[in-house]
Amino acid sequence: IIFGHGFLMDWESYQNYCEALVPDGYIICFPTTEMSLTPSHENFGKDLKVLASQMQNQSEDENSIFYNSLLPKTAIMGHSMGGGASFLAVENNPLISTLVNFASAETMPSAISSAFNVTIPSLIFSGENDCIAPAFENQDNMYNNLASPCKTQIKIIDGNHCNFANSNFNCDLGESFCSSDSSISREQQQQITSDFLKLWLEYTLYDNQNSWNTFNNQLQTSTLINFNQSCN
Repeated sequence: IIFGHGFLMDWESYQNYCEALVPDGYIICFPTTEMSLTPSHENFGKDLKVLASQMQNQSEDENSIFYNSLLPKTAIMGHSMGGGASFLAVENNPLISTLVNFASAETMPSAISSAFNVTIPSLIFSGENDCIAPAFENQDNMYNNLASPCKTQIKIIDGNHCNFANSNFNCDLGESFCSSDSSISREQQQQITSDFLKLWLEYTLYDNQNSWNTFNNQLQTSTLINFNQSCN
């Protein structure tokens, strides 16, 4: 799993994903590039793409600790700016198995436009109370433009932008300047996210049909989310 960080957010803000996924056998790589006040979204997308390619090569490198240890499946994920950059990374990229992102923000070049060229299974998470990258301006358009054969958008009721990650000063400060009334805790938002994320990855990376069935059942029965889905 290659994971792109948000604007001025370090990789340690996403320790929650490590704790949820690494015990299940996933390897997560966090690029530490584009941390400045003026990041290049284009270069960040390229970094995610290159890192995915390099990690896929590690399984065939006899000098690598990952030699003969990796399945030929890769997910690119990201939060906020990194979520937008994830669209740039998977655009016209057949080497990636699935795209997943959280509160994705529009980028330059446009993630919304790049979505037209994304043809892999995709899962988009949104917070319905996100005041930094509101769904109606960002993720809704990304979802609608996706050319994926199977795409799902999960909107967490009362979820906000920063609670997809652990507490981060810069993100929390930015959110304090807009009206983000979240009636659920960070822990609750992360648990909802993790429950659906694990099932999606088990299906798209491990081909677990039971997980796919459970994922869809939970979409229908959960009172904590709203969702959109289009799967052939």
